[in-house]
Amino acid sequence: MQTIRSLFIHKWTSDVSLEGKTAIITGANTGIGKETAKDLAARGARVILACRDMAKGEQAARDIMREVEGARVLARQLDLADTNSICQFAENVYNSEKNLHVLVNNAGVAICPHDITVDGFEMQFGVNHLGHFFLTFLLLDLLKHSAPSRVINVSSSAHTMGRINFEDLRSEKDYHPVSAYAQSKLANILFTRELAKRTEALGVTVYSVDPGMVNTDITRHIRRPLVDVFKRFSTLLKTPAEGACTTIYCIVSPENQLLTGGHYKECATSQVCRAGLDDGTALKLWAVSCHLLGICWR
Repeated sequence: MQTIRSLFIHKWTSDVSLEGKTAIITGANTGIGKETAKDLAARGARVILACRDMAKGEQAARDIMREVEGARVLARQLDLADTNSICQFAENVYNSEKNLHVLVNNAGVAICPHDITVDGFEMQFGVNHLGHFFLTFLLLDLLKHSAPSRVINVSSSAHTMGRINFEDLRSEKDYHPVSAYAQSKLANILFTRELAKRTEALGVTVYSVDPGMVNTDITRHIRRPLVDVFKRFSTLLKTPAEGACTTIYCIVSPENQLLTGGHYKECATSQVCRAGLDDGTALKLWAVSCHLLGICWR
């Protein structure tokens, strides 16, 4: 008999090899990112764990190499809350890597107290959207050189509650941790749509994914009563490995089975909310993001 939990877990497997491919995964020292890295390493890919905490990143690399025979994994420092760190990371990649076939923008902060990045952006919008927007901008030449290549942006069902507040993107007038998180996840969806239009002819395809409800350390900023609820229903949540499944699906599935710019959940196409389909908002967000970061990305 199926358990209640099994009804919510999509079963998907693939034996596609990634031998000769190079992948970068942000936030890969724990949770979904680490499990994604482990899977790609088992498929033969060279995997770079882009982590803010190098001690944790190096430990994750050791864990994966211990668990996966012949794994080629290394950790590199990346703080998505600091554009100087992002620049340094990208420079290191160009100095050491000839190719980049997969970029997984996975790292993120969730439902945290109000904070700002080194560059003065609200933390959730700054890390979850602007940090990955800037990283992708800097690595795009290498992705184009290595085409066909893919960018995976990890979003969330929380995007359905989001609204891009262009009048207060720094949350200086008002701040609510859930609203700020939802805004950043909607931004991931809109970034995916607009980036896909600009890169399809260049051989770079782009997908956003919703990993579902996963039992990770995301609860570290959530208020106590909600943490207790999470723990009470933890047996119904996905494991990190199960949460990584849709990301991996979008990395290894044949391109003719995927739609660039599309959104995926449970290893299948998934609908986004009306705000996530607004191409006008996507274009405006692109322009505003470039302005905030001081870059020109046409």
